[in-house]
Amino acid sequence: MKFIKNVFDLYITCSIHVSIAIIAFTFITYLQFSLPLNKNLILFIFFASITGYNFVKYAGVAKLHHMRLTKNLRLIQLFSLGCFLAMCYLAFQLNKEVLISTAILGLFTLLYAVPFLGRSGNLRSLPTIKVFIIALVWAGTTFLLPLIDAGNILGTEILIDFFQRFLFVLVLILPFEIRDLQFDKEDLATIPQLLGVLQTKIFGTFLLFIIFFIELFQRSIENREFIVLSMVLLIAGIFLWNAKREQSIYYTSFWVEAIPIFYLILELIFRDFL
Repeated sequence: MKFIKNVFDLYITCSIHVSIAIIAFTFITYLQFSLPLNKNLILFIFFASITGYNFVKYAGVAKLHHMRLTKNLRLIQLFSLGCFLAMCYLAFQLNKEVLISTAILGLFTLLYAVPFLGRSGNLRSLPTIKVFIIALVWAGTTFLLPLIDAGNILGTEILIDFFQRFLFVLVLILPFEIRDLQFDKEDLATIPQLLGVLQTKIFGTFLLFIIFFIELFQRSIENREFIVLSMVLLIAGIFLWNAKREQSIYYTSFWVEAIPIFYLILELIFRDFL
């Protein structure tokens, strides 16, 4: 059992789970817009997500402790390097428009971790803005990249759908923000620090209702996508309201991050019935 737990923990800490969640969101975009599947783009997003997340999480740690890295951290470094090389290879298989868009999103990721505002200032340290940057990168990667790759024109309807994806990701981040209350410095001015835990949950619920009503105006209540999204919004709301400061690492890092995967599974199931 200890071996299985260690493998499972490595699966999470290597950012494989969160990257699968990102891929699930990407597949949902392909399904919703009936886009031709680009396997190279899917794999590129997967390896880029692992590379980006591990860079943000472990670059500073590796720099400080490079002479005495733990075995797992060394393994994560080697794994991340392999993912980075795979990402670079796949980049040559993508069109120019996707690469330019990826470069912009990648710049946000880079500036999120690398100090460029003084000795320790980066996008992560800017008050309140952190969650909006993460939501923007997730939404841009999982929603806009497949559409740009397929040559779809970004019209009003697509921008509204993008806004929904952005808000949904923002809601999924809130349980992490609540969990991190015990670790975050006060000057970060995170949403739970500004509003409190209860008001943060109310704020997240308000965002879920915005997504719901936008979908209600766009589609019939008998529409498959509307039914599936409504179910997923309910699941997200339940996880949001059960979030607390002191919670198992698996609550957020596995279960909350698995919500996009549940979303994709429901999409695939309901495609056969509706």
